[in-house]
Amino acid sequence: MQPTAMAARRPGHGGRPSKTRPRILGCITFLSGLAVCRPALAATPGTEAAAHLAPAWGLPFLGVLLSVALFPIVAPRLWHRRMGLVLAGWVIALVIPDMALHGPAVALAEVWHAVLLEYLPFVILLLALFTTGGGVLISGGPWGRPAGNTLLLAIGTLLAGVMGTTGAAMILIHPLLRANAARRRRRHLAIFLIMLVGNIGGALSPLGDPPLYVGFLRGVPFFWPTVNLALPVATIAGLFLIVFYLLDRRLFAEEAAPLPPPRAPLRVRGWVNVALLGVVIATVLGMGLWHPGAVTLAGQRIGAERLAGMAMMLAVTLASVAATPRAVRQGNLFTWAPMTEVATLFLAVFITIGPVIALLHAGLDGPAAPLLRLIQGPDGHPAPLPMFWLSGGLAAFLDNAPSYLVFFELAGGDPAVLTGTLAPVLRALACATVFFGGLTYIGNAPNLMVTSIASHRGVRMPGFFGYMLWSCALLLPSLAAIGLLFFR
Repeated sequence: MQPTAMAARRPGHGGRPSKTRPRILGCITFLSGLAVCRPALAATPGTEAAAHLAPAWGLPFLGVLLSVALFPIVAPRLWHRRMGLVLAGWVIALVIPDMALHGPAVALAEVWHAVLLEYLPFVILLLALFTTGGGVLISGGPWGRPAGNTLLLAIGTLLAGVMGTTGAAMILIHPLLRANAARRRRRHLAIFLIMLVGNIGGALSPLGDPPLYVGFLRGVPFFWPTVNLALPVATIAGLFLIVFYLLDRRLFAEEAAPLPPPRAPLRVRGWVNVALLGVVIATVLGMGLWHPGAVTLAGQRIGAERLAGMAMMLAVTLASVAATPRAVRQGNLFTWAPMTEVATLFLAVFITIGPVIALLHAGLDGPAAPLLRLIQGPDGHPAPLPMFWLSGGLAAFLDNAPSYLVFFELAGGDPAVLTGTLAPVLRALACATVFFGGLTYIGNAPNLMVTSIASHRGVRMPGFFGYMLWSCALLLPSLAAIGLLFFR
């Protein structure tokens, strides 16, 4: 059994699930969710002022986190087969109290809001990146040895700022694992790729990671992250690459497995997907610059640019499926299972996280005020170092883009001031919401995607808490050094 955070199936374990349907699990999850949510009946996310929102509304989201963390350890077979049922129980535990107070129309409207405005743009973009990334086959090259693996991670860290953390991770996870397929211990390869390519490298541009894209939409100049975050990124990435090389060299020397095959010339197949990835990047950038107005779908208004963007992403996905030779995807051991698992989990996350984000959006007038006041310095303005640790700590467990937006507003929300006199505060916020994303599996989209792909390729990835042992041991000392060097 593989206690991964996702439904990690070993090779040969992908058959049809047993006909035994553990409905008891769903009932227990549902009833326990209702029990913990009863205190929340004093308020509801969609109709009461955020300042009066009961913190108990965040319990279903906590239930989702604990399910992801504990079920793969205590009941892995059950989790692998019935993950959707467990997560649905926590969603229902949020929706039922809302229905009881304000009727089905209000509760379902809130779910539709989360799905249409937050989840669908996210998951369709992820689908396009997953499909195009899995259609690029990189063979040959120096990978498979410590120096080559380190070089590949360094290249990926730079690419993440250009094509986004998810796009870069989806392209490079396959050649990294394929080149090291003969080795027994490979989990560190995926873990370092998550941290470097899936998170740290995304701080180099608004295209790299969602928080910086949010900043760009709020008026932060496009190249501001490139100029102002390059030194922190180079520092933490350099530390990680040194540690990775030393660790990989030691593990490589201890391997009893045969050496990798002789080096072959670097070859890239699936260039059509590279072009399609460029279409995805251009679409994301265009959505931030083109605002033709809003349309209404089932009572919910959404920007026409977002609908056009989603349509383009779906078109890219279909084009990738149609144009990619089967041999290319077979070379990457491509399967849709990782995408299905991640999409299922994040559906529950996006629905249940709404009340938690609302608590934060209430700012200094809401229940989270004592926590948020920790970022204020003696002069009443936000202080960089508290901003770094608090915003980063929340971004590690919540969606990092909303976390960035909340603290951006708490810092005044004026891009001219935040890129001027308060530039150290914005640097701390930008670095934190990107770097801390590697602290947990749910901190950023590539984390779970890479984990699921690695698991399906036979790598025994750690569970939720096991991954945090790795991330805390590697990230926290590096983050402490970054905080002292740049944000005191």
